[in-house]
Order: sequence, then C-alpha cells, then structure tokens
Amino acid sequence: MQLFAAMIISLSLLAWRCGPTIVALAASDTRTASPTSAPDSQLITITRSGAPSRKASAEHFTGSVRIDPLFSANDPARTSGSSVTFEPGARTAWHTHPLGQILIVTAGVGRVERWDGPIEEIRQGDVVRIPAGLKHWHGASPNTTMTHIGIVEQLDGKTVDWLEKVSDAHYAAPVKAPVPASGGPATAAPGASAQPTRAQQLMGDIAPKLADLTDTVLFGDVWARPELSPRDRSLVTVSALIAMNRPDQLRSHLARARDNGVTQVEAIETITHLAFYAGWPNAVTAIAAAREVFQKK
Repeated sequence: MQLFAAMIISLSLLAWRCGPTIVALAASDTRTASPTSAPDSQLITITRSGAPSRKASAEHFTGSVRIDPLFSANDPARTSGSSVTFEPGARTAWHTHPLGQILIVTAGVGRVERWDGPIEEIRQGDVVRIPAGLKHWHGASPNTTMTHIGIVEQLDGKTVDWLEKVSDAHYAAPVKAPVPASGGPATAAPGASAQPTRAQQLMGDIAPKLADLTDTVLFGDVWARPELSPRDRSLVTVSALIAMNRPDQLRSHLARARDNGVTQVEAIETITHLAFYAGWPNAVTAIAAAREVFQKK
C-alpha cells in the first residue's frame, strides 16, 4: 500500500514539472504558424542581369544588332522593354508600333527618322517618343555603336508591324544636326534649318570626315562614356591643353567646362596648380584665356 502511494506521488510530481513545458510548446507552435502566402501579383520580382542575349533577325534589321530582353508584358500589364545594341551602320527596317514606342539612348550615337522626315541624330541621354502608327526606323551612326532601351505596349498581342528595309543609299543621306536643349523639345520643328556643330564650322568644308569623327566618335562616344562625368572630362581636357599651351582649343574647352559645371574659381585653381608642372608661361597664357571665357558668360 505504501509502495502504491509513493508511485502516485511520483507521477503527480512528474506531471507538474512537465506540464508548463508542454503548454509552452503548444503556445510556441501557435505563434509560429505560417500565414497564408501572398498572391504572386503582390510580390516584388527582381530579374537579375546576365540573361542570355539574342541576335536580331536579319529579316527586320540590317547589320549586327544584339537584343537583351529586360522585362515582358504580364497580364494585366502590357508593357515590355529590351536593351538593343547596334554596331556601326546597323539599323532597323521601317516599322510601326500600334501603341507607339519610347527609346532611351544609353550609349553612343544613333539615328532616327520618321517617314518623309529628316534623319536626326540621337545621343546618350536622349529620350525619343514615337507616336502610335508612325512609320520610322532607328539605328547606329556609320562610325559609332548605339545602345537604347526600347519600351513598347502590346495591342491584341502585337507590339510591332515590320515593313521594308532601309536602303544603304537612304541611310547615307545627310543628317540633321542635334539642337541643344533649351527647355523646349529636344528636336527642332520640321523644316527648321540645322545648326552646324563647332567641328563642322571649323573644318567641315575642307575636312568633312575629321569633322564627322570629332562629332560622332570624340564627342558622341568618348565624351558620352559614363565612367567620368562631363565635368571631370572637361577638367582632364583643360589640363592637357594648358600643359600643351594650346590657347585656341583651350578657350572652347574652358567654355565647355563652364557649361559642364566647372566654376571660375576651380578653373583658376587648376591653372595655378599646373603652373608648377606645365610651366609658368603656359599658366599665364591659360589665365588670359580663362579671363576671356569667364567674362563673356
């Protein structure tokens, strides 16, 4: 009888010690229960870079063109986008988009033309809006690659209607020079006369190829590279011209540097610093050029 009573007491003590643990575990299971998963439409999706590229169809493009898909249209959205790189001389065929297209130029120098309109130059940073149904083409310049992001919307599952190719003779037609941004549209009104670039003014009549290389390769490609800001590129160029004592070129590049954000104080300090490395006469000549440029404003 005493043995039986001792067993009852031992079991009771064991239950008392384990009870809180069991309750705690039950409570823990309740707190960590997984909620209902959110629907896919409410999730943020990230498409990592490095997706396979594809070569553009020779049926609709001339020259070497690479297409890097960026995003596709998933219902209910109807917008898709791709990054397209045109090698020099490459271009699309004539085509239209049922809901229009937006091109964002991310590198190089290119060309775009609407039907019965002028061929216009496009550069890194330019944004081109093409209306719905407008017949047009776009591509790289003859000497420079061009990359743009193309954004289109689909209508009844279609984003583009391809037409005839752009002939070599048509592609080689004169190009309207870009009009500097001035708070208005990025392109000139139809029929407006094109303003020649500085390179065209200086040597276009006697050395048209050198003027074209200056515009498309030097300023259209090298100066457009994003690894250095325009301000930093101006400082590098101005410093080189001071060291070589080239006052004529220095004046134009000091003006460009001013437009790119280099202040008069920074320009003078650059010249002062270079006096110890490039020589006192070069610095004195540069000061005279800087005075002339910054007094004009």
